[in-house]
Amino acid sequence: MTPAEFTVTAESDGVRLDRFLVSMLEGCSRAQIQRLIADGHVAVEPRRPSPKANLPVRTGQRIVVDIPAPTPARAAAEPLPLDVVYQDADVAVLNKPPGMVVHPGAGHASGTLVNALLHHIGDLSGVGGELRPGIVHRLDRGTSGLMIVAKNDTAHHELTRQFQDREIEKEYIALVWGTVQAGRRIEAAIGRDPGNRLKMSARASRARHAVTRITRARHLPGLTLCQIAILTGRTHQIRVHLSAIGHPIVGDALYGGVHRRVAGDIRAVQRLERPFLHSARLAFTHPRDARRLSFTANIPDDLLNVLEALPGWKDDDGG
Repeated sequence: MTPAEFTVTAESDGVRLDRFLVSMLEGCSRAQIQRLIADGHVAVEPRRPSPKANLPVRTGQRIVVDIPAPTPARAAAEPLPLDVVYQDADVAVLNKPPGMVVHPGAGHASGTLVNALLHHIGDLSGVGGELRPGIVHRLDRGTSGLMIVAKNDTAHHELTRQFQDREIEKEYIALVWGTVQAGRRIEAAIGRDPGNRLKMSARASRARHAVTRITRARHLPGLTLCQIAILTGRTHQIRVHLSAIGHPIVGDALYGGVHRRVAGDIRAVQRLERPFLHSARLAFTHPRDARRLSFTANIPDDLLNVLEALPGWKDDDGG
């Protein structure tokens, strides 16, 4: 949609930004306006690309609002490919492909994991709402690997409890820049980056506790292939934590993992079209019968092809 633009007049001088926009955008509530501001859809020109809702506007300032296209009230079933690793009457475990968004939202009204779920599985919990049926947790768009889906509300509530109580085991594989040692623990709170609403940060003022552990490490020239366990599940947690300690994930453009100058012997990493991050293992207690279930997913071909082209990868040294 074409951005809406407004110029602040003298009678609105000093009014809070959210209140000003409520008066200008017919049909939008203050909560909706605040969400647009928080999600980075509002700019105050000049010099304020990421303003706060309580910012006083000044006479002559230009306010630009990029209103995202509306999303449907409910997700539609679509016959998209879906790798179902396991399912029963209560849960399903999926191997999400890279590049697939988990649920519909601004800019992604279709083609999501939820659209595929509604076609292949159909019976999903309603706790997540019309656009997130069955969704208990998420993976980033560029991350591949294992996810749990709830097929009824009882299972959804119990799996949510297990996530909150840190009873679910989650292990990832990541290729990072530099040398990282096994056993390293990263404990840093994560919140929304005040300078870029698309990013999270370990230096945000409003942040939530997060813990990441490097459980195994295989060292390659200039790189480390890490096995990672997370004790919490914050947005972008692994990507933020590894970037914060100076070892961003290879291929992660948002957090400094794309390098223009790469040594010739590891140039294969430039083939990556996404962060080298894969959800490789998932273990949880079945919500109905208390069985402990554990699943693994092999590294997908796009990542494996890069590894096999790196020097030292085929050496059976156990790294």
